[in-house]
Amino acid sequence: MKIVVLDGYTENPGDLSWGGLEALGELTVYDRTPYEDLPLIAARIGDAEIVITNKTPITRAVLDACPGIRAVAVLATGFNVVDIAACREKGIPVMNVPNYGGYSVSQFAIALLLECCLQIGHHDRTVHEGKWENNVDWCYWDYPLVELAGLTYGLLGCGRIGIHTAAAALALGMHVISYDKYPSQAAKDLGVEFVTLDELFARSDVLGLQMPLMPFNTGIINKENIAKMKDGVIIINNSRGQMVVEQDLADALNSGKVAAAGLDVVSTEPIRGDNPLLKAKNCIITPHMSWGSKGSRQRIMDCTVQNVRSFLASTPENVVNG
Repeated sequence: MKIVVLDGYTENPGDLSWGGLEALGELTVYDRTPYEDLPLIAARIGDAEIVITNKTPITRAVLDACPGIRAVAVLATGFNVVDIAACREKGIPVMNVPNYGGYSVSQFAIALLLECCLQIGHHDRTVHEGKWENNVDWCYWDYPLVELAGLTYGLLGCGRIGIHTAAAALALGMHVISYDKYPSQAAKDLGVEFVTLDELFARSDVLGLQMPLMPFNTGIINKENIAKMKDGVIIINNSRGQMVVEQDLADALNSGKVAAAGLDVVSTEPIRGDNPLLKAKNCIITPHMSWGSKGSRQRIMDCTVQNVRSFLASTPENVVNG
């Protein structure tokens, strides 16, 4: 059984082992495969029967060029890089990793929020630049400091990741509300109040996006919906960049309608130099790293090994196109 990993570096830059997959077949691992080079993608797959990808696209053209593909495994929860319909037509199961980053991603969401509220990085830089030692007062802060206790954290989505974010926000003394098409009893038991989408926009002091990308939420953070929000709302997004109309968010940041934004994702990644958010006021941007803790990536590896093992046993698990 030939297995190929098309873009393994971000999953395993050297601190994990591919041994679990090596035990299941003849494994070839590429650190990176150019996303736009479809002939190269097809050539690297060759006659491999199991293709493992993170962000390298598996299009219909690639599938047509590689008739030996029997299964596709995605090193992530999102699977939009794979032509699901074409795989279904060809009888190729596509398997993902449904639950690996709940703790890491929620931790990062709270870190982005705290940075927006306290500007710790900025103040650290000013101290190292000498501002404190030359200050006439014994302390200072360059931005208003925001206390979160008593404020409302609104979650667009309260699934596996959102529920961990909710627990952290509640521990900070916040009230948590959420819009989710499928409210979970576990979230309700935790104390999350489920509301309509318009209520979410209107009541949130902090609006966090914790939902997979779907047609209904693509571009949902736009000027029309921002207008429904409180003046001075903080927006946190470490889910999917395509949920945000970036020029509309930049305009709202620059006008002060949105007080701050903490973003770990943008619409095109890596970020383009002309992205309007790069020059927007009070906008913290990190390079899609919420998921990258070693513990989180180990869970991806373990689940992917199990996905391949289950396929080989003719009992595939975590199939998204079944």
